[in-house]
Amino acid sequence: MFLSRSVLAFIFLSSLLLFPANSIRLFKAEDESDLFMKAPVYQNGPHCPVLGKDTLICDSSVVHIAMTIDPEYLRGTIAAIHSVVKHGSCPQNVFFHFIASDSSSVVPTQLTRIVKSVFPSLSFKVYVFQKKLVRDLVSSSIRQALDNPLNYARIYLADLLETCIQKVIYLDSDTIVVDNIQKLWNINLTGSRTIGAPEYCNANFEKYFTNDFWSNPRFSKVFEGKRACYFNTGVMVMDLGRWRQGDYTREIEKWMRVQKDKRIYELGSLPPFLLVFGGDIEAIDHRWNQHGLGGDNLVNSCRTLHPGPISLLHWSGKGKPWVRLDAKRPCSVDFLWAPYDLYKFHGYSRHRHLDGFRFDSL
Repeated sequence: MFLSRSVLAFIFLSSLLLFPANSIRLFKAEDESDLFMKAPVYQNGPHCPVLGKDTLICDSSVVHIAMTIDPEYLRGTIAAIHSVVKHGSCPQNVFFHFIASDSSSVVPTQLTRIVKSVFPSLSFKVYVFQKKLVRDLVSSSIRQALDNPLNYARIYLADLLETCIQKVIYLDSDTIVVDNIQKLWNINLTGSRTIGAPEYCNANFEKYFTNDFWSNPRFSKVFEGKRACYFNTGVMVMDLGRWRQGDYTREIEKWMRVQKDKRIYELGSLPPFLLVFGGDIEAIDHRWNQHGLGGDNLVNSCRTLHPGPISLLHWSGKGKPWVRLDAKRPCSVDFLWAPYDLYKFHGYSRHRHLDGFRFDSL
């Protein structure tokens, strides 16, 4: 699916007309029944298999998607769900697995009610991630948001989800899917590969680890004989069966313990994934993770889209589109996120002047 400038212009203009301006309102648990607009009903196409709703959770033909869910990123999560069901060919044959923290101010039952109120026909389940699992393993990183224990929940998906689930797509809450999610689901993980993700082999791989790591032969030899390339863990196709067989949760935990003692990296939950899987993942087309749209980790800056086709946009980095839109300081790419925003109390106006907005900057 190519997003030409004319298509981008149409999406942007549509986003201006969908909803009127409204005021900012902070998330409060008591507002849970009135936070979001109800999403349109998206139904299966005539070619979709008819599946029993009671058995969806263990059906291997269903597209299984795992995401974390919490108050801070709830608005992003709702928008991501909206994008998936809007563009899916068989939206009723998608099952969402939401991972909530046991230390959240909003309990899982409240989160369940919110999702159900927005997507009444959505098939999903909310799981509880126990903070104690990583309490003694998480090290401070260059950005406080990366230290949230819930960021590490993706490491425990094979333990949290039912054992009958052999495959799952993991998505971060700051993503938008603009293509049929079935295409990503249908990608095969060849050989013994456990993870599929877009791979970036021109990146400076050394910068993800400290000098103490590279100067220690016992650590750095993990990459010997591999073409270790960077991949972003915000979008992954995961074979949970192979993950369980390889006991990769424990492998990642081992590196997290090394980090606590030796300080071998700076970027939260990403480096231990690279240490275990770097050089041995299924390389997926880059269209499935246009990442970095949130800007730099240390400087809140705007990014442009990479050239080529786009199936998924990812606001990884410091800036989130809903925050920048409400503050009336958006980046151009944030207007691609806005049409999927169902929050009632956003602080931005879709009736804005187009002066100064250049589509060629996308």
